[in-house]
Amino acid sequence: MLAALPPATVQRILGGKAGRMAVDRARGIDPRTVTPRRQPASATVRHRFPHDVLDGAPVRSALLGLVVQLGAELRRREQAARALTLTLWFAGGTTWEKTRRLVEPSGHEDDLRLLAYQVMGAAGLQRGRLTGLALRGEDLVDADQVAEQLNLDAARQARLVAESTADRIRERFGPGAIGPAATYRPAS
Repeated sequence: MLAALPPATVQRILGGKAGRMAVDRARGIDPRTVTPRRQPASATVRHRFPHDVLDGAPVRSALLGLVVQLGAELRRREQAARALTLTLWFAGGTTWEKTRRLVEPSGHEDDLRLLAYQVMGAAGLQRGRLTGLALRGEDLVDADQVAEQLNLDAARQARLVAESTADRIRERFGPGAIGPAATYRPAS
């Protein structure tokens, strides 16, 4: 409606500079330069247990769920992580945190899962009562800057195709449409 008014009328009501700017914006004219917003340098996903957990199977299952969430978030942002940080919260309020670097930047669940399990193994949990855990992808880079390796591993290629299919299903039906169990066997 503002775009249909004569510029002189708008300038008389709002004043010279403000009136010209309002008319220009209403007509889609904006001389300001567009600066793209930078993506954050890290991405974090968390899981809180409803009660203290001693058993390894629910912890590994929760970790796998975090890996799937983090991988999906990185691919949605078109980023890849160079490092992973695992944070464990224990009953009593103590925390444990460990960071490890990936061999090459990746946003694929396969690579993230292997490193996350290695970091979890480094925690050496035996009887620790966990209340939660977090997985953070750090030192993120744009995915188009990551070199694509020629891969002759048919099983890995099949998992990457399944991963991209799962991403499309999540995009269409929501993040809960496919859980970690649809991609991997249950944690042991």
